[in-house]
This record gives sequence, C-alpha cells and structure tokens, in this order.
Amino acid sequence: PGAFSLSLAGFIEEPERKYCFECATEEQCQEWVEALRRASYEFLRRSLIFYRNEIQKMTGKDPLEQYGISEEARFQLGAHRQE
Repeated sequence: PGAFSLSLAGFIEEPERKYCFECATEEQCQEWVEALRRASYEFLRRSLIFYRNEIQKMTGKDPLEQYGISEEARFQLGAHRQE
C-alpha cells in the first residue's frame, strides 16, 4: 500500500526501465495511476477520435481535413479497437 511501480518496455536505449512511485496514501496512488492512464497513447487516440466525430456531427466537416490529413490516416484514426 502506498507504492507502485511502472515498467516500460520497448525503448532501445533502456529496454527494461522501471519507475517506482511511493505515495503517502492509497488515494494518491490512485490519482497517479489515473494520470498516467490518461497520458497514454491509447487514451489520447480515443479522445481524438471522439472529439473528431463530435465536431463532424456539429459542423458537417471533418476537422482534420484542413490539416491535409490523408484518407489513409483518417481511416486509421477511425479504427476502434474493442477491449
């Protein structure tokens, strides 16, 4: 209680880097875990997809179009993974 660790795999320079967190309370641990989850690629990807779709519903336009995002990239953004 009051501590957790995070192991990162896949980095060439440090393939098994590990971070240890110590918190004063269980609540602080939960706050850290939630903050790290929200910073993840998958969370940000899903947020982008959600807001892109909401903007498109409201305006009738794809908000990524103005940035020259290719059709292929739009398709990848629209591909949801089911968990």
